[in-house]
Amino acid sequence: MSVGDSGNSAGDGSTTGGVSTVGGALATGPTRTVQAIAAGSDHSCAIVNGSAYCWGFDGTGQLGNNSTADSLVPISVDGLTSGVTAIAGCYGHTCAVVGGGAYCWGYGYYGQLGNNSTAPSHVPVPVNGLTASVTAIATGYTHSCAIVSGSAYCWGDGYYGELGNNSTTGSLVPVSVDGLTSGVTAINAGSQHSCAIVNGSAYCWGVNLHGQLGNNSPTTGGSLVPVPVTGLTSGVTAIAGTGYHNCAIVSGGAYCWGQNNYGQLGNNSTTGSLVPVPVTGLTSGVTAIAGSEDHSCAIASGGAYCWGYNFYGQLGNSSTTDSLVPVPVTGLTSGVSAIASGYAFSCAIVDGSAYCWGQNSISGRNYSQLGNNSTARSLVPVRVLTP
Repeated sequence: MSVGDSGNSAGDGSTTGGVSTVGGALATGPTRTVQAIAAGSDHSCAIVNGSAYCWGFDGTGQLGNNSTADSLVPISVDGLTSGVTAIAGCYGHTCAVVGGGAYCWGYGYYGQLGNNSTAPSHVPVPVNGLTASVTAIATGYTHSCAIVSGSAYCWGDGYYGELGNNSTTGSLVPVSVDGLTSGVTAINAGSQHSCAIVNGSAYCWGVNLHGQLGNNSPTTGGSLVPVPVTGLTSGVTAIAGTGYHNCAIVSGGAYCWGQNNYGQLGNNSTTGSLVPVPVTGLTSGVTAIAGSEDHSCAIASGGAYCWGYNFYGQLGNSSTTDSLVPVPVTGLTSGVSAIASGYAFSCAIVDGSAYCWGQNSISGRNYSQLGNNSTARSLVPVRVLTP
C-alpha cells in the first residue's frame, strides 16, 4: 500500500517465479511509515505519514487522483496530503477521515459519497455535515457509515435497511442510525448490512440472508434497525466483515458468524452460523481482525493468520488450498500492526511497511491491487512499493 523498496531481487518483496518473499530494507530517503491500510474489491489504499495513497483498479475514480486510469503502484489522493487518520475502500468508492472531517470519492450512483449527489467523483468530496469530530469511517458495497462524536451515521443505498434508520429508502446525505447516538466505538459496512460496537456490545442491521446479523434469526429476517449480536454483550473491541459474514474480537478471542461455504468462519466447518462461533485456535492475543467475501484474517500475538477461500492465494501461506481454520501468513510472524482483506487478496502493515498477497488482476485486467508494480498474483506477501 505505501511503503517499501522497489528492488527486483528475491528477498526484497519482489516477485520471483510468481511467488514473493518478505524481507529487505526500506528505500533510502525520508522515513515513510504506513499508519493504516484498506483493501477494497479491486483496489487498495493506505495512510502514509498522514497522507492518503491508493492503487489498483480506478474505473470509477476510486483512486481519487482525478483520473480513471488504473495504477500498478501507490499514487497520491488529490488534496489528502496531511491530517488523514482513517481510510476505507470497497467496491467502487473510497472514504477517509481528514482533519476530523469525512471525505469520499469514486462511484456515487447510490449516494454513497454522501455529498447530496449521485454523480461519481474522481477526487475527494466532503460528506455533507460531517466536517468535524469524525473518528471512524466504513465503506460497504453501495453505502458508507461513520462515527461522529460517538454516534453512528450511514448514507447511500438503503434498500435492505443497511442505513439502520428504520427505512428502506436510500439517502444522499448521512442519516442517524436508530438508537446509536452515543458510545459507538467502531463501525463496519458490509455488502448490504452494517455493524457497530456500542459500549462493548455488538449490533448489526440490514440484510440477513446468510445470518450475518448474528442474532439467531431466520435468514429471511433482516432488520431496518440495529439488533444485538447474540452473546456479544461485553468485551467486544473490533468488528469486521464485507461479504456475507462478520467477525469480531471479544476479550482477546476471535469469533465469526454468517456464511461459511469456504470456511471463512474459521471453526473447522463449512456450515454457516446464525450466531458467533469461536475461531479455532484464536482464543487469546487477537488484536485486529478483517473479513472479506470468502476469507478472513487476524493478528494474534503480533503474527498474521488467514482462513477460508484460497484459490488466488489470499491466505498468504504459499498455497491455493482453502483452509477451514487459521493458517499463519508466510513470513508475517511478528511486528504486524494492521490487517485488511479485499475481494481476493489481503494486506498488512509490518513494522511500518505495507505488504499484500493474493490476486493481482481480475478477468485479464491489470489492476495490481498488490501495489508492487506487477500483475502477477502472489501466494505470499510482497512489499508495496514506496510512494
